[in-house]
Amino acid sequence: MSSRTSPISQRITIRRAVARDAKRLTRLVRGSSAYAGKYEAAVAGYRVGPAYIEAHRTFVAVDADDPVGRILGFYALVLAPPELDLLFVADDVQGRGIGRLLVAHMRSEARAAGIDRIKVVSHRPAEDFYHRVGAVRTGTALANPPAVPWDRPEFEFRIPSE
Repeated sequence: MSSRTSPISQRITIRRAVARDAKRLTRLVRGSSAYAGKYEAAVAGYRVGPAYIEAHRTFVAVDADDPVGRILGFYALVLAPPELDLLFVADDVQGRGIGRLLVAHMRSEARAAGIDRIKVVSHRPAEDFYHRVGAVRTGTALANPPAVPWDRPEFEFRIPSE
């Protein structure tokens, strides 16, 4: 079995992101192979700054066994209007369930905040992932050149109250 499809073999902790995580989150976004080639311009100058982290519910998945606490992935939930703004998993650990863990955590955070639906404007290569984790396709976000010169699929997570 390849390492991209191996189940999680390390302990994962999900914690609230802090300002000092900003550079690592920025590197994760800019280094994502999902944004290689024609998509590279969308993240080339992107920055996840400390103010962004403080303004939104931003959480990181870290390797609990790594003394430095390597960030394996993260998400950012905007509460008003409810939107999953960012969700990234490091290339070398994709396919191991970390994205699914982050989505489950995000749903729990949304439920605790009283949110029943979360919008997602997806990147085309992530479309299958969102289907697999239970998001429902709701439409298409039209291109917005020069920042985003292609249409993107829109999804929605429905958050049932428990």
